[in-house]
Amino acid sequence: MVNRMVLNETSYIGAGAIENIVIEAKTRGYKKALVVTDKDLIKFNVATKVTGLLQANNLAFEIFDDVKANPTISVVKNGIEKFKQAGADYLVAIGGGSSIDTAKAIGIIINNPEFSDVRSLEGAVLTKNKCVDIIAIPTTAGTAAEVTINYVITDEEKKRKFVCVDPHDIPVIAVVDSEMMSSMPKGLTAATGMDALTHAIEGYITKGAWELTDTLHLKAIEIISRSLRSAVANEPKGREDMALGQYVAGMGFSNVGLGIVHSMAHPLGAFYDTLHGIANAVILPYVMEYNAEATGEKYREIARAMGVQSVDSMSQEEYRKAAINAVKKLSEDVEIPKTLDKIGVKEEDLQALAESALADACTPGNPRDTNVGEILAIYKKAFK
Repeated sequence: MVNRMVLNETSYIGAGAIENIVIEAKTRGYKKALVVTDKDLIKFNVATKVTGLLQANNLAFEIFDDVKANPTISVVKNGIEKFKQAGADYLVAIGGGSSIDTAKAIGIIINNPEFSDVRSLEGAVLTKNKCVDIIAIPTTAGTAAEVTINYVITDEEKKRKFVCVDPHDIPVIAVVDSEMMSSMPKGLTAATGMDALTHAIEGYITKGAWELTDTLHLKAIEIISRSLRSAVANEPKGREDMALGQYVAGMGFSNVGLGIVHSMAHPLGAFYDTLHGIANAVILPYVMEYNAEATGEKYREIARAMGVQSVDSMSQEEYRKAAINAVKKLSEDVEIPKTLDKIGVKEEDLQALAESALADACTPGNPRDTNVGEILAIYKKAFK
Protein backbone atom coordinates (compact mmCIF):
# COMPACT_ATOMS: atom_id res chain seq x y z
CA MET A 1 0.00 0.00 0.00
CA VAL A 2 1.24 3.48 -0.89
CA ASN A 3 0.60 6.33 1.55
CA ARG A 4 0.89 9.97 0.44
CA MET A 5 2.25 12.83 2.55
CA VAL A 6 1.78 16.44 1.43
CA LEU A 7 3.32 19.20 3.53
CA ASN A 8 3.91 22.89 2.94
CA GLU A 9 7.24 23.96 1.48
CA THR A 10 8.67 26.05 4.34
CA SER A 11 7.66 26.58 7.97
CA TYR A 12 8.93 28.92 10.66
CA ILE A 13 7.83 27.90 14.14
CA GLY A 14 8.50 29.83 17.33
CA ALA A 15 8.10 33.19 19.04
CA GLY A 16 9.20 36.00 16.73
CA ALA A 17 8.90 33.90 13.57
CA ILE A 18 7.07 36.67 11.65
CA GLU A 19 10.40 38.42 11.04
CA ASN A 20 11.05 35.80 8.35
CA ILE A 21 8.14 37.01 6.22
CA VAL A 22 10.24 39.88 4.90
CA ILE A 23 13.13 37.60 3.94
CA GLU A 24 10.82 35.16 2.13
CA ALA A 25 8.91 37.87 0.26
CA LYS A 26 12.10 39.51 -0.97
CA THR A 27 13.90 36.27 -1.80
CA ARG A 28 10.95 35.02 -3.83
CA GLY A 29 10.64 38.31 -5.71
CA TYR A 30 7.02 38.99 -4.82
CA LYS A 31 5.69 42.34 -6.04
CA LYS A 32 2.48 43.00 -4.08
CA ALA A 33 0.48 41.15 -1.44
CA LEU A 34 -3.21 40.95 -0.79
CA VAL A 35 -3.43 40.66 2.98
CA VAL A 36 -6.45 38.50 3.87
CA THR A 37 -7.68 39.03 7.42
CA ASP A 38 -10.65 40.22 9.46
CA LYS A 39 -11.63 43.59 10.87
CA ASP A 40 -11.08 42.63 14.51
CA LEU A 41 -7.48 41.63 13.86
CA ILE A 42 -6.95 45.03 12.26
CA LYS A 43 -8.80 46.83 15.05
CA PHE A 44 -6.82 45.18 17.84
CA ASN A 45 -3.45 45.62 16.09
CA VAL A 46 -2.76 41.93 15.58
CA ALA A 47 -2.61 41.99 11.78
CA THR A 48 -0.67 45.24 11.95
CA LYS A 49 2.28 43.36 13.45
CA VAL A 50 2.66 41.86 9.96
CA THR A 51 1.54 44.78 7.81
CA GLY A 52 3.91 47.01 9.80
CA LEU A 53 6.78 44.73 8.82
CA LEU A 54 5.74 44.84 5.18
CA GLN A 55 5.45 48.61 5.23
CA ALA A 56 8.78 49.14 7.03
CA ASN A 57 10.51 47.03 4.37
CA ASN A 58 8.85 48.69 1.36
CA LEU A 59 6.82 45.61 0.47
CA ALA A 60 3.62 46.69 -1.27
CA PHE A 61 0.27 45.37 -0.09
CA GLU A 62 -3.45 46.00 0.07
CA ILE A 63 -5.82 44.70 2.73
CA PHE A 64 -8.94 42.57 2.32
CA ASP A 65 -10.51 42.43 5.78
CA ASP A 66 -14.01 41.15 4.99
CA VAL A 67 -13.30 37.68 6.39
CA LYS A 68 -15.70 36.43 9.06
CA ALA A 69 -16.08 33.24 11.05
CA ASN A 70 -17.36 30.46 8.78
CA PRO A 71 -16.37 32.28 5.55
CA THR A 72 -18.94 32.27 2.78
CA ILE A 73 -18.99 31.94 -0.99
CA SER A 74 -19.70 35.67 -1.31
CA VAL A 75 -16.67 36.55 0.84
CA VAL A 76 -14.47 34.40 -1.40
CA LYS A 77 -15.83 36.02 -4.57
CA ASN A 78 -15.27 39.51 -3.14
CA GLY A 79 -11.72 38.53 -2.24
CA ILE A 80 -11.05 37.35 -5.79
CA GLU A 81 -12.15 40.71 -7.17
CA LYS A 82 -10.02 42.55 -4.60
CA PHE A 83 -6.96 40.47 -5.58
CA LYS A 84 -7.42 41.35 -9.25
CA GLN A 85 -8.05 45.04 -8.57
CA ALA A 86 -4.98 45.25 -6.34
CA GLY A 87 -2.71 43.76 -8.97
CA ALA A 88 -1.42 41.36 -6.33
CA ASP A 89 0.79 38.37 -7.05
CA TYR A 90 0.70 36.62 -3.64
CA LEU A 91 -1.47 36.32 -0.55
CA VAL A 92 -0.65 36.92 3.10
CA ALA A 93 -3.31 35.26 5.28
CA ILE A 94 -3.46 36.48 8.88
CA GLY A 95 -5.96 34.91 11.25
CA GLY A 96 -7.55 31.66 12.23
CA GLY A 97 -8.84 29.02 9.86
CA SER A 98 -11.37 31.43 8.40
CA SER A 99 -8.74 33.82 7.01
CA ILE A 100 -6.46 31.07 5.75
CA ASP A 101 -9.36 29.09 4.24
CA THR A 102 -10.57 32.23 2.47
CA ALA A 103 -7.07 32.83 1.08
CA LYS A 104 -6.89 29.23 -0.14
CA ALA A 105 -10.15 29.55 -2.04
CA ILE A 106 -9.09 32.89 -3.53
CA GLY A 107 -5.70 31.53 -4.54
CA ILE A 108 -7.12 28.38 -6.11
CA ILE A 109 -9.74 30.21 -8.18
CA ILE A 110 -7.33 32.91 -9.38
CA ASN A 111 -5.20 30.18 -10.98
CA ASN A 112 -8.12 27.85 -11.81
CA PRO A 113 -10.91 30.21 -12.94
CA GLU A 114 -13.11 27.34 -14.13
CA PHE A 115 -14.03 26.92 -10.43
CA SER A 116 -15.20 30.52 -10.00
CA ASP A 117 -18.64 29.41 -8.80
CA VAL A 118 -16.79 28.16 -5.64
CA ARG A 119 -19.32 25.35 -5.04
CA SER A 120 -17.61 23.12 -7.62
CA LEU A 121 -14.54 22.99 -5.35
CA GLU A 122 -16.37 20.77 -2.86
CA GLY A 123 -14.80 17.41 -2.10
CA ALA A 124 -11.52 16.07 -3.43
CA VAL A 125 -11.02 18.17 -6.54
CA LEU A 126 -8.05 17.76 -8.87
CA THR A 127 -7.36 21.32 -9.96
CA LYS A 128 -4.80 21.79 -12.72
CA ASN A 129 -2.72 24.56 -11.22
CA LYS A 130 -1.23 25.35 -7.83
CA CYS A 131 -2.90 28.22 -6.06
CA VAL A 132 -1.38 31.66 -5.81
CA ASP A 133 1.47 31.59 -3.29
CA ILE A 134 0.20 32.02 0.27
CA ILE A 135 2.15 33.04 3.35
CA ALA A 136 -0.08 31.84 6.19
CA ILE A 137 0.24 33.33 9.67
CA PRO A 138 -2.19 31.72 12.13
CA THR A 139 -3.42 33.79 15.07
CA THR A 140 -5.18 30.84 16.71
CA ALA A 141 -3.77 27.49 17.83
CA GLY A 142 -6.35 25.14 16.41
CA THR A 143 -7.12 24.70 12.74
CA ALA A 144 -3.58 24.13 11.41
CA ALA A 145 -4.89 25.50 8.11
CA GLU A 146 -1.37 26.72 7.38
CA VAL A 147 -0.19 23.14 6.82
CA THR A 148 -3.29 21.35 5.52
CA ILE A 149 -4.70 20.64 2.08
CA ASN A 150 -8.24 21.29 3.31
CA TYR A 151 -10.45 24.33 3.55
CA VAL A 152 -14.08 24.84 4.48
CA ILE A 153 -16.54 27.31 2.94
CA THR A 154 -20.12 28.07 3.97
CA ASP A 155 -22.92 28.11 1.42
CA GLU A 156 -25.30 30.60 3.04
CA GLU A 157 -28.00 30.02 0.47
CA LYS A 158 -28.15 26.27 1.19
CA LYS A 159 -27.26 26.59 4.89
CA ARG A 160 -24.39 24.12 4.69
CA LYS A 161 -20.64 23.98 4.97
CA PHE A 162 -18.61 22.13 2.39
CA VAL A 163 -15.09 20.77 2.66
CA CYS A 164 -12.59 21.20 -0.15
CA VAL A 165 -9.56 18.90 -0.36
CA ASP A 166 -6.83 19.86 -2.81
CA PRO A 167 -3.02 19.48 -2.55
CA HIS A 168 -2.74 22.60 -4.71
CA ASP A 169 -4.18 24.83 -1.97
CA ILE A 170 -1.48 24.34 0.67
CA PRO A 171 0.30 27.57 1.67
CA VAL A 172 3.86 27.72 0.42
CA ILE A 173 5.03 29.26 3.71
CA ALA A 174 3.67 28.75 7.24
CA VAL A 175 4.70 31.18 9.96
CA VAL A 176 3.63 29.77 13.33
CA ASP A 177 4.46 32.51 15.81
CA SER A 178 2.97 32.13 19.29
CA GLU A 179 3.30 35.88 19.83
CA MET A 180 0.65 36.34 17.14
CA MET A 181 -1.67 34.27 19.35
CA SER A 182 -1.10 36.06 22.66
CA SER A 183 -4.13 38.34 22.33
CA MET A 184 -6.57 35.46 21.87
CA PRO A 185 -9.26 35.68 24.55
CA LYS A 186 -9.69 32.79 26.97
CA GLY A 187 -12.79 31.35 25.30
CA LEU A 188 -11.30 31.36 21.81
CA THR A 189 -8.07 29.82 23.09
CA ALA A 190 -10.10 26.98 24.64
CA ALA A 191 -12.23 26.47 21.54
CA THR A 192 -9.36 26.41 19.06
CA GLY A 193 -7.31 24.20 21.36
CA MET A 194 -10.08 21.63 21.57
CA ASP A 195 -10.37 21.83 17.78
CA ALA A 196 -6.69 20.88 17.59
CA LEU A 197 -7.23 17.98 20.00
CA THR A 198 -10.16 16.79 17.87
CA HIS A 199 -7.92 16.85 14.79
CA ALA A 200 -5.31 14.76 16.56
CA ILE A 201 -7.75 12.19 17.94
CA GLU A 202 -9.83 11.85 14.78
CA GLY A 203 -6.70 11.70 12.62
CA TYR A 204 -5.31 8.94 14.85
CA ILE A 205 -8.36 6.71 14.58
CA THR A 206 -9.49 7.47 11.02
CA LYS A 207 -9.59 4.66 8.46
CA GLY A 208 -6.65 6.17 6.57
CA ALA A 209 -4.31 6.33 9.59
CA TRP A 210 -0.86 4.73 9.28
CA GLU A 211 2.39 4.62 11.23
CA LEU A 212 3.81 8.02 10.30
CA THR A 213 0.57 9.88 10.92
CA ASP A 214 -0.01 7.89 14.12
CA THR A 215 3.33 9.18 15.39
CA LEU A 216 2.37 12.77 14.59
CA HIS A 217 -1.09 12.49 16.11
CA LEU A 218 0.02 10.89 19.37
CA LYS A 219 2.68 13.56 19.83
CA ALA A 220 0.09 16.24 19.10
CA ILE A 221 -2.32 14.76 21.67
CA GLU A 222 0.48 14.77 24.24
CA ILE A 223 1.50 18.39 23.56
CA ILE A 224 -2.06 19.71 23.47
CA SER A 225 -3.15 17.82 26.59
CA ARG A 226 -0.28 19.19 28.67
CA SER A 227 -0.39 22.76 27.36
CA LEU A 228 -3.99 23.81 26.67
CA ARG A 229 -4.84 24.69 30.26
CA SER A 230 -1.79 26.95 30.57
CA ALA A 231 -2.46 28.49 27.15
CA VAL A 232 -5.97 29.38 28.31
CA ALA A 233 -4.30 31.03 31.33
CA ASN A 234 -2.24 33.01 28.76
CA GLU A 235 1.10 31.64 29.90
CA PRO A 236 3.78 32.09 27.19
CA LYS A 237 5.03 28.49 27.41
CA GLY A 238 1.50 27.15 27.03
CA ARG A 239 0.91 29.42 24.02
CA GLU A 240 4.13 28.30 22.36
CA ASP A 241 3.45 24.61 22.97
CA MET A 242 -0.11 24.89 21.66
CA ALA A 243 1.15 26.60 18.50
CA LEU A 244 3.40 23.61 17.91
CA GLY A 245 0.85 20.97 18.93
CA GLN A 246 -1.85 22.17 16.57
CA TYR A 247 0.68 22.33 13.72
CA VAL A 248 1.85 18.76 14.33
CA ALA A 249 -1.78 17.59 14.34
CA GLY A 250 -2.30 19.37 11.03
CA MET A 251 0.65 17.60 9.42
CA GLY A 252 -1.10 14.34 10.22
CA PHE A 253 -4.81 14.78 9.64
CA SER A 254 -4.34 16.73 6.42
CA ASN A 255 -3.00 13.53 4.91
CA VAL A 256 -5.43 10.95 6.31
CA GLY A 257 -8.69 12.79 6.90
CA LEU A 258 -11.02 13.08 9.85
CA GLY A 259 -14.33 11.56 10.97
CA ILE A 260 -17.86 12.31 12.06
CA VAL A 261 -16.99 14.73 14.86
CA HIS A 262 -16.18 17.16 12.07
CA SER A 263 -19.07 15.93 9.94
CA MET A 264 -21.44 16.73 12.81
CA ALA A 265 -19.76 20.03 13.70
CA HIS A 266 -19.86 21.49 10.19
CA PRO A 267 -23.67 21.75 10.01
CA LEU A 268 -23.71 23.58 13.35
CA GLY A 269 -21.55 26.28 11.81
CA ALA A 270 -23.82 26.50 8.78
CA PHE A 271 -27.10 26.49 10.74
CA TYR A 272 -26.17 28.63 13.74
CA ASP A 273 -22.75 30.15 12.95
CA THR A 274 -21.41 28.12 15.88
CA LEU A 275 -17.70 28.52 16.52
CA HIS A 276 -16.14 25.43 14.95
CA GLY A 277 -13.92 24.54 17.89
CA ILE A 278 -16.82 24.70 20.32
CA ALA A 279 -18.93 22.46 18.09
CA ASN A 280 -16.12 19.90 17.87
CA ALA A 281 -15.42 20.00 21.59
CA VAL A 282 -19.02 19.36 22.60
CA ILE A 283 -19.46 16.49 20.16
CA LEU A 284 -16.05 14.80 20.57
CA PRO A 285 -16.64 12.63 23.68
CA TYR A 286 -20.02 11.41 22.40
CA VAL A 287 -18.49 10.33 19.08
CA MET A 288 -15.56 8.73 20.90
CA GLU A 289 -18.06 6.59 22.81
CA TYR A 290 -19.78 5.67 19.53
CA ASN A 291 -16.48 4.80 17.78
CA ALA A 292 -14.82 2.93 20.65
CA GLU A 293 -15.54 -0.59 19.37
CA ALA A 294 -13.89 0.18 16.02
CA THR A 295 -10.59 1.47 17.40
CA GLY A 296 -8.75 -1.60 18.63
CA GLU A 297 -6.13 -0.62 21.22
CA LYS A 298 -5.84 2.99 20.11
CA TYR A 299 -7.79 4.50 23.02
CA ARG A 300 -5.13 3.09 25.36
CA GLU A 301 -2.52 5.18 23.56
CA ILE A 302 -4.78 8.24 23.56
CA ALA A 303 -5.21 7.86 27.32
CA ARG A 304 -1.46 7.45 27.76
CA ALA A 305 -0.72 10.54 25.65
CA MET A 306 -3.20 12.52 27.74
CA GLY A 307 -1.34 11.64 30.92
CA VAL A 308 -3.52 8.84 32.28
CA GLN A 309 -1.48 6.60 34.59
CA SER A 310 -1.26 2.78 34.63
CA VAL A 311 -3.05 2.27 31.31
CA ASP A 312 -1.18 -1.00 30.70
CA SER A 313 -2.90 -2.60 33.67
CA MET A 314 -6.37 -1.58 32.47
CA SER A 315 -8.86 -3.71 30.59
CA GLN A 316 -9.93 -2.57 27.14
CA GLU A 317 -13.20 -1.22 28.55
CA GLU A 318 -11.31 0.65 31.28
CA TYR A 319 -8.76 2.36 29.03
CA ARG A 320 -11.41 3.31 26.50
CA LYS A 321 -13.43 4.93 29.28
CA ALA A 322 -10.26 6.55 30.63
CA ALA A 323 -9.48 8.16 27.26
CA ILE A 324 -13.00 9.53 26.94
CA ASN A 325 -12.96 10.81 30.53
CA ALA A 326 -9.61 12.54 29.96
CA VAL A 327 -11.12 14.40 27.02
CA LYS A 328 -14.17 15.34 29.09
CA LYS A 329 -11.97 16.59 31.94
CA LEU A 330 -9.82 18.75 29.69
CA SER A 331 -12.92 20.19 28.03
CA GLU A 332 -14.46 20.92 31.43
CA ASP A 333 -11.26 22.53 32.73
CA VAL A 334 -11.20 25.01 29.85
CA GLU A 335 -14.92 25.71 30.34
CA ILE A 336 -16.42 24.18 27.20
CA PRO A 337 -20.21 23.59 27.44
CA LYS A 338 -21.14 19.93 27.85
CA THR A 339 -24.25 19.69 25.67
CA LEU A 340 -25.56 21.02 22.38
CA ASP A 341 -28.55 22.82 23.87
CA LYS A 342 -26.09 25.05 25.75
CA ILE A 343 -24.64 26.34 22.46
CA GLY A 344 -27.93 27.19 20.76
CA VAL A 345 -28.75 24.00 18.90
CA LYS A 346 -32.48 23.46 18.39
CA GLU A 347 -33.96 20.03 18.91
CA GLU A 348 -36.26 20.38 15.91
CA ASP A 349 -33.18 20.75 13.65
CA LEU A 350 -31.49 17.50 14.67
CA GLN A 351 -32.86 15.45 11.77
CA ALA A 352 -31.69 17.99 9.20
CA LEU A 353 -28.32 18.25 10.94
CA ALA A 354 -27.91 14.47 10.81
CA GLU A 355 -28.70 14.36 7.10
CA SER A 356 -26.18 17.11 6.41
CA ALA A 357 -23.55 15.40 8.55
CA LEU A 358 -23.90 12.09 6.71
CA ALA A 359 -23.24 13.87 3.40
CA ASP A 360 -20.14 15.64 4.73
CA ALA A 361 -16.76 14.89 3.14
CA CYS A 362 -15.30 13.79 6.50
CA THR A 363 -17.82 10.99 7.08
CA PRO A 364 -16.14 8.26 4.98
CA GLY A 365 -13.01 8.51 7.12
CA ASN A 366 -14.78 7.62 10.34
CA PRO A 367 -13.50 4.31 11.78
CA ARG A 368 -17.05 3.02 12.17
CA ASP A 369 -19.46 3.07 9.23
CA THR A 370 -22.57 5.03 10.03
CA ASN A 371 -25.96 6.19 8.80
CA VAL A 372 -28.44 9.00 9.37
CA GLY A 373 -30.20 7.20 12.22
CA GLU A 374 -27.00 6.57 14.16
CA ILE A 375 -25.75 10.14 13.69
CA LEU A 376 -29.15 11.42 14.82
CA ALA A 377 -28.87 9.24 17.93
CA ILE A 378 -25.49 10.81 18.76
CA TYR A 379 -26.91 14.31 18.31
CA LYS A 380 -29.79 13.40 20.63
CA LYS A 381 -27.44 11.99 23.24
CA ALA A 382 -25.32 15.13 23.08
CA PHE A 383 -28.31 17.47 23.10
CA LYS A 384 -28.91 17.64 26.87
